[in-house]
Amino acid sequence: MFSHLLLGIALIGTLASTVFLVLALLAARRHAIRMQAARQRHSDNATPGVSVLKPVHGMEPQLRENLESFFKQDYPDFELLFCARSADDAAFQVVRDLSAQYPNVKVRTFASGEPPWPNAKVYSLQKLVTEAANDILVISDSDVLVQPNYLREVTPPLLNREIGVVTCLYRGFPVDGLWARLEALGMSVEMTSGVLIADMLEGMKFALGPTMATRKDVIEKIGGVAQLGDYCSDDYLLGNMADAAGFKVVISEHVIDHVVLNLTWSKSWGHQVRWMKSTRYSRPKGHFGSGLTFAIPFGLLGFVAGLASGHPWIGISLLVWAIANRVIQTVVIGYGIVRDPRALLFFWLYPMRDFLGFIFWAASYTGDVIDWRGEKYRLEFGGKMTRVEM
Repeated sequence: MFSHLLLGIALIGTLASTVFLVLALLAARRHAIRMQAARQRHSDNATPGVSVLKPVHGMEPQLRENLESFFKQDYPDFELLFCARSADDAAFQVVRDLSAQYPNVKVRTFASGEPPWPNAKVYSLQKLVTEAANDILVISDSDVLVQPNYLREVTPPLLNREIGVVTCLYRGFPVDGLWARLEALGMSVEMTSGVLIADMLEGMKFALGPTMATRKDVIEKIGGVAQLGDYCSDDYLLGNMADAAGFKVVISEHVIDHVVLNLTWSKSWGHQVRWMKSTRYSRPKGHFGSGLTFAIPFGLLGFVAGLASGHPWIGISLLVWAIANRVIQTVVIGYGIVRDPRALLFFWLYPMRDFLGFIFWAASYTGDVIDWRGEKYRLEFGGKMTRVEM
């Protein structure tokens, strides 16, 4: 019977998502122990000079608050370098206002011009790396918010020359609205779970874009920032290339806030499908397997198939467990690891986010074109992208 076949698929999917949950819990425990050891190992006296590199592109909600968090760093020797395509970029006015408010912070701004590569952010980074006065470079996106001890926690591991890249876990910080809240929960729970499991099973072989701290010798060893210019997932590639060059990639104990700006369904859909597509083309096998990590779709399938096949209690049990599975994951990972207070307040929303995550995953197989800041690009396996002329 067809309903029995569907019930079998639901059972397999439920087993797979349960294994994923167990791995996430084990990885969370391992990570918590390692972070505690890292905090004890790092000395507050280790404060080498740092250049913070921040590509910017126009105005966006909460830009002033995000950038100001970098001006407020409790760190003795750092500079902030900003780069946009043009000197009249709207974000530079925010930088000028903050520079006047914090006159003791060293700030420089640059215009890169039109990028010769598909990834405009990387072209800005090349300019910033060249201009940076310090050996230690902290690359950070414009939509992140950090605490005053950010540089004190991110920098020390790079004093070990075996470590080439330090990256940070992040919690989603929604500006407003249901869709931003759901996307933020995905960042805090789904993204964090995947990263911790990958770190436990094979070690960190990638970086996360909101923070990539490295050194100039690492950039030189991988062939320069220009190597990333044709790729969508420049963060993944930077960490992957550093690992291939013999450097370690590690997770900092500092957790940052990643501001979610997508207030409408259409914008949230576009952003998350683009991210899923970039992952599909960067890591095709891992991305395909991630379809089995979602619990709610299989719980719903089991519920329907159980009723149709005359086994209602099996169907009900599968759905109830799927919901419990995701609630446990939300509380342990979202709150226990990245300390997102919304993971406790809105844990009941995460089953909906899990179902939507499966929809985004399925949609990532619908084409090879993405929209990025109003421009369209075609992805190739390996993560390369080419501009699609309109």
